[in-house]
Amino acid sequence: MTLRSILQSKGHEVYTTTPETKLSEVAKKLVHHQCGSLLVCDGDRLAGIITERDLLRVSATDGQDLESTPVSEVMTGNLVTGTPNDSISQTMGLLTEQRIRHLPILEDDKLVGIISIGDVVKAQYAELTIENHYLKSYILS
Repeated sequence: MTLRSILQSKGHEVYTTTPETKLSEVAKKLVHHQCGSLLVCDGDRLAGIITERDLLRVSATDGQDLESTPVSEVMTGNLVTGTPNDSISQTMGLLTEQRIRHLPILEDDKLVGIISIGDVVKAQYAELTIENHYLKSYILS
């Protein structure tokens, strides 16, 4: 099973922001879309990612506030990305190894979606459940 199957079931919608956007606006967007991250786009270029944890880090730091701090100051710019053809198990390992929870998916250098660790766990669970069902059926027959 590949990430393409996850994208087909969850959709390709990606929520974005710009490097100039203030963090207070990012917080509103995260709440509005009920998501944990926004991809940062500078025109058509994927520039980074901003997450809930980034906002918490700023909130806990003296001298910075959400109203005046732009995304560009706290976003992660060196992104780990995946492709639709990556396997779910390979992606689980990547997310665990890199300690990340959101993975932008690129195809031919074009953004086609985003996968969360929860999406991967859900897909892997479904795959194992089906496999378990068939193995039990085989053993009992």
